[in-house]
Amino acid sequence: MGAEAGRAFFIVLDSVGIGELPDAAAFGDVGSHTLGHIMEAVPGTRLPNMQALGLGNIEGFPQLDGVPAPAAAFGKMAEVSQGKDTATGHWEFVGLVLDEPFQTFPDGFPDDILEPFLQQIGKTRALGNQAISGTVIIEQLGEEHVRSGDPIVYTSADPVFQIAAHEDVVPIEELYRWCKIAYDLVIPRGLSRVIARPFTGEAGSYTRTSNRKDFALPPPRRTALDALIDAGVHTVGVGKIHDVYAGCGINASRKTRDNAHGMTETLDLAHTAAPGTLVFTNLVDFDAKYGHRRNPTGYAQALEAFDAWLPAFLQALRPDDLVIITADHGNDPTYRGTDHTREYVPLLTWRQGHTPAHDLGTRASFADIGATLADYFGAEWGVGESFLASL
Repeated sequence: MGAEAGRAFFIVLDSVGIGELPDAAAFGDVGSHTLGHIMEAVPGTRLPNMQALGLGNIEGFPQLDGVPAPAAAFGKMAEVSQGKDTATGHWEFVGLVLDEPFQTFPDGFPDDILEPFLQQIGKTRALGNQAISGTVIIEQLGEEHVRSGDPIVYTSADPVFQIAAHEDVVPIEELYRWCKIAYDLVIPRGLSRVIARPFTGEAGSYTRTSNRKDFALPPPRRTALDALIDAGVHTVGVGKIHDVYAGCGINASRKTRDNAHGMTETLDLAHTAAPGTLVFTNLVDFDAKYGHRRNPTGYAQALEAFDAWLPAFLQALRPDDLVIITADHGNDPTYRGTDHTREYVPLLTWRQGHTPAHDLGTRASFADIGATLADYFGAEWGVGESFLASL
């Protein structure tokens, strides 16, 4: 590890896209612009701290004014991989570019997946089996699930198999066992994750709990995270990072309930993490609570909450700390359907105590993040193009 390296904070604003990619038509996403359309749909949305860093200076984002002297380097990144889901974006961050997308099941899962799953968990029927919002399907089928004990199975536009169950009906460990059974059946079929979606409460007021657990396909080969660990870097995942990478390349993990909790944990690490630490945070509410549910007002409020948190975080940084803020895909809450959207993602980055940098332009791949982190910590890595020298 480089003798002068401090700490790095890599924060993913899950789904905060910044305009359609050139190949958006192939994904059915022409005209999508998550950030821009939120600003238009919710007049008065204010993001002064990200604006001061240079968010409004990014090309193709006229909905927010630029500033004369941005405090951070700014730009945007294109996704090369053939997908627009969590795993695809996060894998590309660390140097894994997918030539073929994961498989999705927009019409539900076929019998040759469901029947062996039900047989192995000792059930004869699955409720749902459709692509739908998790909160909606729990509202629709929660009461029948509580009565029958049958699992609620559903998917989304993502390559995922999700199982919802009431914690008083199916104990958490049993739900996790069901997920492990499903994992062995669906991962070979091209999905990336099986997700346990426990909930509690009574009919009409069911609530998903923080006992969610992702059973994810491990990265198929070495990543920039592995290179960092080999170089002596301590990697800490905040939020769903550990689950996204199936624990690979992650030394420690702090699970979170929501964005507010994720920001609290990240701020705590800004105060306490030792030199030679990478803090890798995912703030999922933008995507899960507001993007998929097509709620631009809630999305705008979540963005404002993150923006208000930034000053305390910045004050906790130490000399030479590296900060990178970006997103993993889009999820335009004003767009049709409930799917992610194929978009550029914003890039704000700076090195504490260094001269503010310039426009980083449009990065050719998300993999430039992994290359920059490896460069910062002095790790050997050969995928992507580092922008550290510009900071």
